[in-house]
Amino acid sequence: MTKQAPFPPPLAFGDLQGCLTPFRELLAKAAPSADTPLWFAGDLINRGPASLETLREVIALGDRGVAVLGNHDLHLLSVSAGIRKSKKGDTIDAILAAPDADDLLHWVRHRPIAHFEHGMLMVHAGVLPQWDVDLTLELAHELQQALRRDDWKETLAGLYGNEPNRWSKNLKGIERLRLTCSALTRMRFCNEDGVMDFSASGGLDSAPPGYRPWFDVPGRKTSDITVVFGHWAALGLTLRKNVIGLDSGCVWGERLSAVSLATDPYQRILTQVACPNCRAVSA
Repeated sequence: MTKQAPFPPPLAFGDLQGCLTPFRELLAKAAPSADTPLWFAGDLINRGPASLETLREVIALGDRGVAVLGNHDLHLLSVSAGIRKSKKGDTIDAILAAPDADDLLHWVRHRPIAHFEHGMLMVHAGVLPQWDVDLTLELAHELQQALRRDDWKETLAGLYGNEPNRWSKNLKGIERLRLTCSALTRMRFCNEDGVMDFSASGGLDSAPPGYRPWFDVPGRKTSDITVVFGHWAALGLTLRKNVIGLDSGCVWGERLSAVSLATDPYQRILTQVACPNCRAVSA
């Protein structure tokens, strides 16, 4: 009997943010096989020069492409719903004005908040240290289902705000959903009790006193699997055995990164391209 070849490990990309040319260059350079799943750690769009075209390119991948929702993707939905106004530096107008805008927004709204496969958990920002994989997926499922219901605009409007900033199993309703959204799409720093800080967005040295990167909290309950995330350009590329941070600042003129997610950390391959022509206008 012929031994079946192992399924190709996913190729995971950092935040594209509308940087289509670097994405195409990186995909060509990494040269994955046609059956390699392509994972995207959120923020497909906004601030880069080709948000509409980038979104269309990822949608065209069909089931091969797996993208989790990031804060910029949620911002697009909020602007479309009249919940928030566009900011300086946004590049989402072409999406909102597209003749098929409703279909594009429907696709975005139906993306997962977290994705777990092959022992890899992908989220946009981070996972609270008190959450294991099962609880993370349960909470993500609650949030993504709420965003897919007919009253999704009401839910989305209730997701903004920095409180509550600490997990409790007693949280219910919109507060539970807001806490989930804050952790999975916005978090960078928290303390050992899982209290999130949203005042700092710089590198490791910008941590407020008593706070540390969410993935460095002792006893983190997802330390037994690999967590893949984006969101944190100031942190830069982070490659550890069980932590893969992929936002290497493409939209700020730095690099776009992709990593093949082999189960064995020593077999993971990093591919990068420079992004000199994808510098965002600072908001």
